[in-house]
Parts: sequence; C-alpha cells; structure tokens
Amino acid sequence: MAAAAQPYDDRDGVIWYDGHMVPWRDARVHLLTHALHYASSVFEGARAYGGTIFKLHEHSERLHASAKMMGFQIPYDVATLDTVCNDVLKANGLTDGYVRPIAWRGSEQMGVSAQNNTIHLAVAAWNWPSYYAPEARMKGLRLKTAQWKRPAPDTAPVHAKAAGLYMICTLSKHEVERAGYDDALMLDYRGRIAEATSANIFLVIDGKVHTPEADCFLNGLTRQTVIALARANGIPVTERAILPGELAKAQEVFLTGTAAEVTPVGSIDEFKFTPGKVTRTLMEAYDAAVRGKVTA
Repeated sequence: MAAAAQPYDDRDGVIWYDGHMVPWRDARVHLLTHALHYASSVFEGARAYGGTIFKLHEHSERLHASAKMMGFQIPYDVATLDTVCNDVLKANGLTDGYVRPIAWRGSEQMGVSAQNNTIHLAVAAWNWPSYYAPEARMKGLRLKTAQWKRPAPDTAPVHAKAAGLYMICTLSKHEVERAGYDDALMLDYRGRIAEATSANIFLVIDGKVHTPEADCFLNGLTRQTVIALARANGIPVTERAILPGELAKAQEVFLTGTAAEVTPVGSIDEFKFTPGKVTRTLMEAYDAAVRGKVTA
C-alpha cells in the first residue's frame, strides 16, 4: 500500500482515549509503555459504509475475545465499545472510513510480567481508500510465497488479533514489495497454504471455492461473510487443508479482509490466475452486503 500522504500522528480530528475525546495530535503513550516493548496489545479494523460500520458488534466482540486470549480484560464492555466507535466516526465527520479500536497494557511495570499494568483503550477513525492500488486490484494482485510461516496453535495465541502476530507479516510484505510484488502468501507451520499478510485466501477450482481451515490463523470476519455469501449464491465452499501445489489446479484466486474487501489475485509465484465469474459474483455480493442491500 502506498505511504500515507500525511503522517498518522499529525492530523486534524479527535480520538477517543480512555473515556474522553482528545485532539488527534494529543493521543499519545509513554515511551515505556509495555505494549511498545512486548507487543501486549490487541486491535480491530472495521470499515464504515454510508455511516454504518459493517459488522461492528462482531468486531467489538472479537476485540474482547482477543484481549482475553492475551490475558487481560478491556475496562469497557462490548456495547460501550460499539457506541464509542460510532461516536468517533461521527465526531470526525466520516461516513465512509476505517475504524481502529486498540487496547493495550500501560507503563506501570516494565519487564515480561505486567500483572499490575493499567489496560487502556482507544478508538480512531480516518478515511482509507482501497488497501491495494486500484490498478493492481482490478488486474489481480501479484503474490510471492514468504519465508516466514504462520506459527502452530501451541506456540502463540493464533486466534487473537494481537499486534505481535503481525511482525512476520510486515517482514514478509516488505520482502516481496522490494521484489516488485503486491503481497506475500504465507504458509503455515506444516507447509500448507494459510493466508496473505493481512487477508484470507480463497481458491476457485472448477467452479467450487476452497479456503484453508482457519486452525492456526485469524478466522476473518470478511472471510466468514464471503463464505456465507458464496453459499447463498449457490457456490460450494470447502474449508480444508490446501497444499501449495494445488495452486496449479486453481482458475481463480482472491483475498478477503476488512481492508482488502474482495480482491482478485493474478499470480502467486509461477502460477497464473484470471479473475472470473466466481470472483466477480462475490465482489458484487460483498459490495451489496456492506451497503445493506443484502443480508450477510
């Protein structure tokens, strides 16, 4: 994704921070915040369309679930978080935009243990266009397999949307971008196809949709939505283990995510794909769902 035209710490607007709307530039944390040193934070990313945040309640519930997996409790309930997200969107004059709630351990203790640290919560919202450049999205993204792999479920809290799990995503994406690709395909610890760096992946083989079972990575809300939309449109979906060699059998491949929405893939390593009927159907169905034109 292209660099932002304006730094994220130097913008007009407000951010909700521990119960108060504060000027955007004043929403800061101390250098010795535990989350900065030990990645003890969880976050969400939701999109608003026409003033309505899509799947807001599910995002708020997942933030709480992620915090629980990380061993802390957010000091505001799910209903309050829903309200705050809507308030932040309105306070910044946005109808279409991106909403980012984040919860983290503060600075009372510094070290691996953080039993006494205050838990903070903030919510920001901003305009954010398509995650991938429009020209790349329409012709299909170019992906390259990453060297880093998704960890096993007994080595990390793999089902939490936790900051630390994205370190290998940044490394992978930077590596492939330097080689001229749009994103990286990440395999899991067993060598199976897992996902892209911040989006789930789907293969279309002979008119049927196949997607990796989300047993060691985040089961994305967009992933769940697209699976439901596919089935509602009579497109069979199978969640299963998928080996990299099966890319040779796929006619279409696409990614899904709150930021990515539904984005076609044109190639992964030496394998080529052409966005076709299934991908177009699901792009249109998702676009209708997020704007309330169909139920997802």
